[in-house]
Amino acid sequence: MPQPLCRGRVIESKALTYDVKQITVRPVVPPQLQFEAGQYISIEVMETRGGVSRRNNRPYSIASPPEEKEMIQLCVNLVVGGPGSTYLSRLQVGEEIEFLYPLGYFTLDEESQSDLLFVATGTGIAPLRSMIHHFFNIGSQRKVTLYWGLRSDRDVYFADEFRALAENHPTFRFVQTLSQPTEQWRGARGRVTHHLREEAGPVEDLEAYLCGNGEMIKEVRQILVDKGMNRKRVHYEKFY
Repeated sequence: MPQPLCRGRVIESKALTYDVKQITVRPVVPPQLQFEAGQYISIEVMETRGGVSRRNNRPYSIASPPEEKEMIQLCVNLVVGGPGSTYLSRLQVGEEIEFLYPLGYFTLDEESQSDLLFVATGTGIAPLRSMIHHFFNIGSQRKVTLYWGLRSDRDVYFADEFRALAENHPTFRFVQTLSQPTEQWRGARGRVTHHLREEAGPVEDLEAYLCGNGEMIKEVRQILVDKGMNRKRVHYEKFY
């Protein structure tokens, strides 16, 4: 069944880092969006290949929680020559975009009582951010651990937000780790895979949600399985 085409208006476009933008869109048609944490929208962009231009759909995970039905936030990684990120990064407040109604199967099992492990690299944080805020919005008491790997200090964003969540919710643990930090960095160092190998305790009863680059996902899945996690409990979505 075809997904309905939606229309929304950009109400904010701000730089989170030198190469990541947060785009906030207010739905116009329909005026509200019903979606599950972890889902994405597909945005229609013009793409030129071999001298031929045509419209293509580019998927972008929703970074805001489903309780915020009258606006959605997207995290856009600016890729040189990338038709999707180039189009979105140039959008001005007030402009309208067309997109398919939210879809996707990288969503939470809210019936489960298992504690949660989230692992992200780069803008793979987007759907996990939606999930984490959703959990606290509904008053879940499940324990949540987030490992988020970035490259260097200048790539850090959302850190204050997650630290504040950890301070307000004893069930939430946040580990921000950088693979190429400067000497001034006072947080965790190294790749997320290193920290999971060294720090992860019993994992048999956890549910894991991974999002980011394919190599990280492959490595983390194997680490968790080697530690005793059932493969069916490892959910993932590759961004690149």
